[in-house]
Amino acid sequence: MQQYLQNKKGLVQNVFDQVYNQYDLMNDFMSFGIHRIWKKNMLNMMNPSSKQKLIDVACGTGDIAKLFLDNVDKQSEITCVDPNKGMISKGKEKLKEFSNLNWIIAAAEKLPIKDNSFDFYTISFGLRNTKDLNKCLAEAYRVLKPGGKFLCLEFSKIQNSNLDFIYKNYSKLIPLIGKLVVGEKEPYEYLIKSIENFLNQDELIDLMKGQNFKKCSYRNLSGGIVSIHSGWKF
Repeated sequence: MQQYLQNKKGLVQNVFDQVYNQYDLMNDFMSFGIHRIWKKNMLNMMNPSSKQKLIDVACGTGDIAKLFLDNVDKQSEITCVDPNKGMISKGKEKLKEFSNLNWIIAAAEKLPIKDNSFDFYTISFGLRNTKDLNKCLAEAYRVLKPGGKFLCLEFSKIQNSNLDFIYKNYSKLIPLIGKLVVGEKEPYEYLIKSIENFLNQDELIDLMKGQNFKKCSYRNLSGGIVSIHSGWKF
């Protein structure tokens, strides 16, 4: 399933080229720091052990990798993948004390990874930015080991009409916040459009099932502002 907005030539790349340097700061501003709680929820759903391997796709500056390593006492092996060179550079700088991180510049739709390699595949606020959702999910399935788990943290559809009204009005302010913090509003105009155009919770479940994931489910957080989808490779 191709996404129209994300397939505009160079659009997503240009967006992240503009924001990577202030990416973490802007995430804190936009979510009032709640994105860190959402990510911890996903980590808790994994409950990893030190011998398990993680691939974190659309890794940004490495928040999920750090949470994972902190949870397994700095052990385990993690591969961080992102298509943006600037984002990878910031991640390497932020997590330079860790020696067990592999950093790869690649798109989610074409991972330079062997089949059946990882116990966990995570993607946080990145699935929405891919050009082809089916290809991304197929790659996730391919690189997971049998018995491996897929987890996706992504903006979703709010189920409460009052909260939805408040959120949509707040969203109109986000490009203005981006202008103040980052100096650019256009990347955050894209952000709002991409959230509005993205699948709802059940539609994503259907796509996951179409790529052979089993026991697919989702958990809404903050009333459905975001959700965590999960599925297994058997």
